[in-house]
Amino acid sequence: MDVHKSSVLAVFDAKQRLEVPLFQRQYVWNEEQQWLPLWEDIQRKFVESLEGRKDAPNHFLGALVLDQKQTPTGHVVVRQVIDGQQRLTTLQIFLAAYRDFCSIQACSDLAAECEKFLYNTGMMTDSNVDRFKVWPTQLDRSQFTDVISSGSRKTLLDRHPLQRKPYARHPEPRPRMVEAYLFFSDQLESFFLGVNGEPPLCAEFEIHARLDECFQTLRNSLMVVVIDLQKDDDPQVIFETLNARGEPLLPADLLKNYIFFRASRAGLNSEELYEKYWSRFDDHFWRQEVKQGRLVRPRSDLYMQHFLASRQGQDIPIKHLYVEYRHWLEREKPFSDVTAELSTLARQGDHFRRIIEPARGDFIFGVCSFLDAFDIRTAYPLLLTLLEANLGHDEWKEISGVLESYLLRRAVCNLGTQNYNRIFLSLTRAVRTEGFSAETLRRALMAQKGDSGLWPNDAVFREAWIHKPLYGPLNNPKLVYLFGRLNQSYMSSKSEALSFDKKPSVEHIMPQQWEKNWPLHGDVLGMDFMQLYTAAETDPRAVGSRARNIAKDTLGNLTILTTELNSSQSNLAWNTKKPEMMKHSLLPINLSLFEKETWNEQQIAERGEQLFIRAQNLWPR
Repeated sequence: MDVHKSSVLAVFDAKQRLEVPLFQRQYVWNEEQQWLPLWEDIQRKFVESLEGRKDAPNHFLGALVLDQKQTPTGHVVVRQVIDGQQRLTTLQIFLAAYRDFCSIQACSDLAAECEKFLYNTGMMTDSNVDRFKVWPTQLDRSQFTDVISSGSRKTLLDRHPLQRKPYARHPEPRPRMVEAYLFFSDQLESFFLGVNGEPPLCAEFEIHARLDECFQTLRNSLMVVVIDLQKDDDPQVIFETLNARGEPLLPADLLKNYIFFRASRAGLNSEELYEKYWSRFDDHFWRQEVKQGRLVRPRSDLYMQHFLASRQGQDIPIKHLYVEYRHWLEREKPFSDVTAELSTLARQGDHFRRIIEPARGDFIFGVCSFLDAFDIRTAYPLLLTLLEANLGHDEWKEISGVLESYLLRRAVCNLGTQNYNRIFLSLTRAVRTEGFSAETLRRALMAQKGDSGLWPNDAVFREAWIHKPLYGPLNNPKLVYLFGRLNQSYMSSKSEALSFDKKPSVEHIMPQQWEKNWPLHGDVLGMDFMQLYTAAETDPRAVGSRARNIAKDTLGNLTILTTELNSSQSNLAWNTKKPEMMKHSLLPINLSLFEKETWNEQQIAERGEQLFIRAQNLWPR
């Protein structure tokens, strides 16, 4: 066999038809497991190219195994795809989507360039077949040729409209290759045109220039390993070997091997280095798998990912960790020797464990507890960077205050977290260049624009705090943290922070099921969901019920209890529920409630205002 590397487009450049044998399975890739990870790989190379990072390593998309098929002279050369047919097919679909997007943007020259990698040209025996660079199995050919030859998203949708069976709640799915095309088409539109009013990356440049730059990335930076079989090679044996289910090495294992191989080559005592610096990473803590995004990974891999991101100030996909680390080490030469490298990794590993398992009394306990409650892991590279700076307790207190204010205000205003990875990496770069201080973070966060980065001012914060139904958008851990901090504000500075044997429970003061025991103004009963469904819009009971359904989920109507009420107690009328609440909580935040003779929308709004004044002081902008 002949093994060599090749760019993806170089594989499609030759006048040949890559034919998927009929015994191969149909096209089975889907969005979650394959299309999205592939797009993330391509998008990452696009970003590096547009940002001018020309020295970034090439990305390998995997291996292709090709077997020569006897072809009469003068015909298009045919090669059978023994392994890699799903990947090849998907790349053709992506190229078709890229071509059609270029056409829509009036970049006809680029669209024509894409065509060269989708179609063979010149003399051919059967142009209906030979013109395609990839030829799938028989059952997939119709949808594949539609995707490649439609020439536009609109034409493809006309060929494959949504179909709905009688009485079905959802339409039938389109053919899988059509769905793949639509997925990539949507991603390209978001990347090059922006989304939700946010400008695209490098929007200052014309779209033609950005599309051309990214096309050159497709041509030069996305690679595959091509295995060409020779006459005596057994395709089936090679296929089975490549697809053997061995236990894969984790990225942290690969890095360990790489580091200690270099230590051995340098004549260092690997045993001593392991005991002193690396043995801690073989603790069960580091092997424990945790969820990050849609992936489940051991903590050791996540640590190495966040460590490298903190050093580079760039997003490091975990599956590229080993290649990126090697490239960074060889390019930047950040350590004087392997001992210094291991010492830094061990020290920052200890820092990472402090972040994951903060100890009460540690000056990072507050901000780490907040990040855990609000499920924000993208801040870890920034925290690792700051912990290397040996900042004092007072500076950390200010830093914690800035980060909490920014993130909590955004959570209350329901502004989303999708851009946090980019924001925290930009903060990591900022503190390295402008200074390790709370003031640097404050300036950088105040400069953020748009819904994806805005730090809400007091007016926006108040509007959401008083009027938005936040039970739901803020889950229990977030609400427990928020009300725990508010509760602490009722105590003197000399009071010890309350600790609970178990997490407090979130309680609706006016219950969620209020209709039976909590009449509306005028002592009339409210309406439940089914009654509201049929009621007139102007019906006073309907208007009052809808307003109450919003008010009951606002922060003014929520609190925490040290022990949970059962459902029958929770839904009692106020005069009987209040003493039950007293039995379950004497927290300072609840003491004023027990003075209230009634509890309705007016009291909810008043309490919301009172809590907001405290929130302004706890989380100032």
